[in-house]
Amino acid sequence: MTARETLLAEAAKRVLITDGAFGTEIQNYKLAEADYAGSLGLAKDQKGNNDILALTKPEVPEAIHRAYFEAGADIAETNTFSANRISQADYGAEHLVREINLASAQLARRVADEFQAKDGRPRFVAGAIGPTNKTLSLSPDVNDPGFREIDFDYLTDVYLEQARALIEGGADFILIETVFDTLNAKSGIMAVKSLEAELGREVPVMLSMTLTDLSGRNLSGHTVEAFWHAVRHAKPVTIGLNCSFGATQLRPHVKVLSEIADTLIMVYPNAGLPNELGAYDEMPDTTAALVREWADHGQVNILGGCCGSTPAHIAAMAKAVQGLAPRKVPVLEPVTRLAGLEPFVMAA
Repeated sequence: MTARETLLAEAAKRVLITDGAFGTEIQNYKLAEADYAGSLGLAKDQKGNNDILALTKPEVPEAIHRAYFEAGADIAETNTFSANRISQADYGAEHLVREINLASAQLARRVADEFQAKDGRPRFVAGAIGPTNKTLSLSPDVNDPGFREIDFDYLTDVYLEQARALIEGGADFILIETVFDTLNAKSGIMAVKSLEAELGREVPVMLSMTLTDLSGRNLSGHTVEAFWHAVRHAKPVTIGLNCSFGATQLRPHVKVLSEIADTLIMVYPNAGLPNELGAYDEMPDTTAALVREWADHGQVNILGGCCGSTPAHIAAMAKAVQGLAPRKVPVLEPVTRLAGLEPFVMAA
């Protein structure tokens, strides 16, 4: 079976679990700049360049992957959120993009296969692609609304470079996550479609939107419904929400998405909201109880954690949803669904 078919088969049996935060887990290792830089000889300071650890200190991301699988995760997201040409330029490491993604995917694949061999339960690798620090929909110059730092074709090429290496390294899916700009996501989709043409086969895509205000919109102004209508043509294997706020604030938006999306729903919220020092105080059992409500109401297929979540949070989630029925994917009436910032549905 293909990766899509295998994931759908597993998701029909139970609520699946994806992993949790990587950045905060890496911070726990209190690495020095020399740990990040290794022997690569890069001119710029590398401290904080989490993605480059796949090359300079791979035992760290490997240990984190291992901890999440031991906690009960079915899916590992590669440590490649900023492993793209745009973000790596901040560290003078843009020439290492292919190597970073390839190594990260290979590492996650190896650990996933090891855990699958132990019990026969399929484990998956999602090649994580972040939004970069550029936006296609908005101008960074308040005095020039028409100005854009990059264009659609350039960003598509940036995404294609990253996706190509992730799939070559063994990723099952491309996860376009933390989508704050819907046009950025469409650029990522175009990159995946180009990769499919190169490879002559499907490359399943996962899409995850992040909300920037409590009204339920991303930074480019799209509601959850409008976002889904704008990307449904890509036939993502999962659609969902991540980061944003804590699970409490996401509840109404998860409900809406679960009712309109004819694919799997994957949600991985932050562990609450950060305190004054930027740390996350929400305890694992609290987060698990909150996300269990979504499972109790048949609204999710895959659960996990974003900022502030730990292997303990993932273990608590896995325990909380054990034995609960997964969401049934709805069969929707074939009508025309369009999107501006708001959804528009033409009744049959």
